[in-house]
Amino acid sequence: MKQFLNIALPKGRLGEKVYAMFEAAGYECPSIRENNRKLIFENEKVGVRYFWVKPSDVAIYVERGAADIGVAGKDILLEYSPDVYELLDLHTGICRMAVAAPVGYRDDPSKTLRVATKFSHIAQSYYASIGREIDLIHLNGSIEIAPILGLSDVIVDIVETGTTLRENHLEVRETVVPISARLIANKTGYKFKNEAIRALVRSMEKQVCEREKT
Repeated sequence: MKQFLNIALPKGRLGEKVYAMFEAAGYECPSIRENNRKLIFENEKVGVRYFWVKPSDVAIYVERGAADIGVAGKDILLEYSPDVYELLDLHTGICRMAVAAPVGYRDDPSKTLRVATKFSHIAQSYYASIGREIDLIHLNGSIEIAPILGLSDVIVDIVETGTTLRENHLEVRETVVPISARLIANKTGYKFKNEAIRALVRSMEKQVCEREKT
């Protein structure tokens, strides 16, 4: 019986991009491109099983062993510190974690800085590293309105194009950390399916290098 490689893909544009990389690496699964609402797809011939999950849940599926490998943003890895192997920077899904504030805002170092964010651990670590005292306000969505309504002074959030910030009269003040998609592996799965995973990593690495040259 052929051993399956279980792969967790993040739903959305990023998942579609990275699936193309897996496909190019020889792990194609034609049914995944069909117009349907299935979440699990298999190709017994090449021994691969894909499943779509919420991007923030990929690392959980990998850490817990439901998936051997997966693709997760560096933001998720930094925020939750899952016990997984980080195998490769795929150089896609590129953005940055940044501090943003209302246009013209001036920080008063004598006051505690009010910071709204979905990424509490990242924000705390960043401000601790620069010795800035903060009042952390954890929010789950619509972070941009926090400073507009006076809930916070600044926000820490993912910035890709900056359009949403500009439309809400905010601007990036500092970059906290660059973000991109990472190939991750379950530690036990990596041990027992090492040959297949390492071959996959080599192929993905080659694709990344070729893409960087163009």
